[in-house]
Amino acid sequence: MAFIAKHLNDPFYLEGTQRISIRNKVFREVCSNLLIHREFSNAFPAKLIIESGQVRTENANRPNGYGEIDLDSFSPLSKNPIISKFFHEIGLADELGSGFRNLTKYVPLYSGGKPQLVEGNIFTMTIPIPDEKVKKLITGSDTTTVTHQDTLPVTPLDKVEQILNFCATPRSRIEILNLLGLKDKNSFVKVYLTPLLDSKRLFMTIPDKPTSRNQKYVTKTPF
Repeated sequence: MAFIAKHLNDPFYLEGTQRISIRNKVFREVCSNLLIHREFSNAFPAKLIIESGQVRTENANRPNGYGEIDLDSFSPLSKNPIISKFFHEIGLADELGSGFRNLTKYVPLYSGGKPQLVEGNIFTMTIPIPDEKVKKLITGSDTTTVTHQDTLPVTPLDKVEQILNFCATPRSRIEILNLLGLKDKNSFVKVYLTPLLDSKRLFMTIPDKPTSRNQKYVTKTPF
């Protein structure tokens, strides 16, 4: 988790009115899975690899089947029940199957993509990470280098937080511009509005009519 925190950004996210670390929500499940479901009798090393556009894990496995797991219809099965119980007791795992459900819920919110889990003798998990448009929004930089959150420039992140907090109640584009003290509508759309909509942290109240004069924008959670 320290390795993840060092190399991956943590986009601003509200669950209801509470800010949570959506990065930690995702990768707690990833790291727990590496330990809880590993086939420890196999010498194949567990791997967590940060690549361009994704994080990939590889782990020795005692497969119950082969191929990609359908996260909407899978039947959870504990491969190491004693380890699973221990993780549950120390608060690093919930009930059986909750990890996959959390990945299904939070990965799209983190990166706009979907997790891919493939069952086999080597269990692989692929987690997409935010694309360059989202990185630029969060870091205020055109560089492709991922920066630790503690060193992020303050101003762009503050404006993102202001927008998301302000839009807990549906707001018009003019209201948001006035909040930020901005006059350049095109720049606002390019730098803030479009990336927030694409990363699904801001939603249109009239999605079928994007240019409607009554269009407003709102921050909402999936449930």
